[in-house]
Amino acid sequence: MTSSLSSPKADKRVAELIARFSAPDACAAYLLCDGHPPGATAYTVVASDLSAQKLTFGELKAQSEKFAAGLKSLGVGPGDRVATLMGKSVEFLVALLGIWRLGAVHVPLFTAFAPPAIAFRLNGSAAKVVVCDDTQRPKLAAGDDIPANPPWRVICLNTSSTPASDAIDFAGFVAKQPAGLPAAKLGGNAPMIQIYTSGTTGRPKGVIAPIKALASFQTYAEFGQGVVADDVFWCAADPGWAYGLFLGILCALTTGAHGILVQGGFDAKLTYDVMAKFGVTNFAAAPTVYRSLRVSGVPAPKGLKLRRLSSAGEPLTPEVNQWTEQTFGLLVHDHYGQTETAMTVNNHHDPELQRPLRTGSMGHAMSGWTALVLKMNEDKEAATDEVGRLAFDLTKSPLMWFTGYVDEPTKSAEKFSKGGPWYVTGDTARIDKDGYVHFSARDDDVIIMAGYRIGPFEVESVIATHPAVNECAVIAAPDATRGEVLESYVVLKSGVAGSPDVVEDIQQWVKTKYAAHAYPRSVHFVDSLPKTPSGKIQRFVLRQQRRDELAKAR
Repeated sequence: MTSSLSSPKADKRVAELIARFSAPDACAAYLLCDGHPPGATAYTVVASDLSAQKLTFGELKAQSEKFAAGLKSLGVGPGDRVATLMGKSVEFLVALLGIWRLGAVHVPLFTAFAPPAIAFRLNGSAAKVVVCDDTQRPKLAAGDDIPANPPWRVICLNTSSTPASDAIDFAGFVAKQPAGLPAAKLGGNAPMIQIYTSGTTGRPKGVIAPIKALASFQTYAEFGQGVVADDVFWCAADPGWAYGLFLGILCALTTGAHGILVQGGFDAKLTYDVMAKFGVTNFAAAPTVYRSLRVSGVPAPKGLKLRRLSSAGEPLTPEVNQWTEQTFGLLVHDHYGQTETAMTVNNHHDPELQRPLRTGSMGHAMSGWTALVLKMNEDKEAATDEVGRLAFDLTKSPLMWFTGYVDEPTKSAEKFSKGGPWYVTGDTARIDKDGYVHFSARDDDVIIMAGYRIGPFEVESVIATHPAVNECAVIAAPDATRGEVLESYVVLKSGVAGSPDVVEDIQQWVKTKYAAHAYPRSVHFVDSLPKTPSGKIQRFVLRQQRRDELAKAR
């Protein structure tokens, strides 16, 4: 059984977008900025006090030209990597467009990352420049992971707050550059983004998104999210990750819709206030955001202009739509994708492709993609409603752009089945008789918490370096708000006793040495870990054990 959803209009549009973004003279700056009316609003950046900065496409063009000229003066050229370690701001948008205007490649760094995770991505991408907020600058200081004389230059917002820093001041740097730098026309195959995705074993893997991937992003914006010209579009996902960057920032810029960026962390009242004050019509977020709004106790204001709600990043549980229908008169449309592909399966908002929602289903494969399910242990198509490995038919998926991981030939080969022309996602699913795709589980052990994909191996690697820890395992445990939370099982070294202080110390260790969002919410001290005869930790045993414990506690 396969899944695909199309119409003559959708097929024609996909072909148009592929031709546009794959052209030999395709220019990222033109496609994302210069081709839009200069007076139209590209983005409104909203602060926590609801003050806002509006950025038109004309202003974005002028400022990004100067930033690109500055990068060029530092020796950056087409194909060179430039990283951003930044929150949501006008400067962030200017930096992105400046990078792409020059033909350089953007390396996104999540602001919750600690120095080891940052250093790995900077070294792996051979970044020449890092653009950062002043609050992030200390993470780039020389230490165990960051060399004293790094091969990259640092451009920092507000260097007055870090007077001892040798970083280049962003505002002064941009102000002194000449205007009018011509935009690079490198063609659809030119790399545009190098982003890292985590699995359960080994190091994070680099994924290259070329300019032609924008065809898939815009297809999703138009047919999956239903973005139209007069929308005010807000994707609440962090642009340090694929969904927030590919399908938030870039979906807005490809379509020319008025985008919203909100600074700071999640706050229920602020979310509603932004929706009301700025007339948000199209909202996308991880299910965690909807669940958090639901349990916040903050009433939704009357008169909101919302007309479409979308979610992705983790399975959408049914109580969310029970609440949104009562609260907004709208249903959240669940969508599915990966860093390697962007979105591929949707409950579409487009009127021609919209189908009734089915509880637990991610919808149908998007136009330009054809999904199928392979049997668990052989490269043969599974029967209707049989759970197997979710894959995509490469002969019928013209929007596919991923060709393999950076410098990882073995891992790359694992994503492409030898038994047929299929890209294998690593997730399990089933397809029903009407072509609806139902997510089952991840074939690996990647943890999805509040929309963030977390590789347990990376977290385990950090916990294992704690002076009190002998060995450990990290799993996902079900959570009513976040969908899943990260928990760890720890075998302590001889003579060390488990205590609340040790738990807190391990949690802080992870926050400091990996990422603030990826610490274990619970730490369980055990005498040993379940393992296979070859010594591999059996995380599935621990997952089931924990689920049973939580079920009994209800």
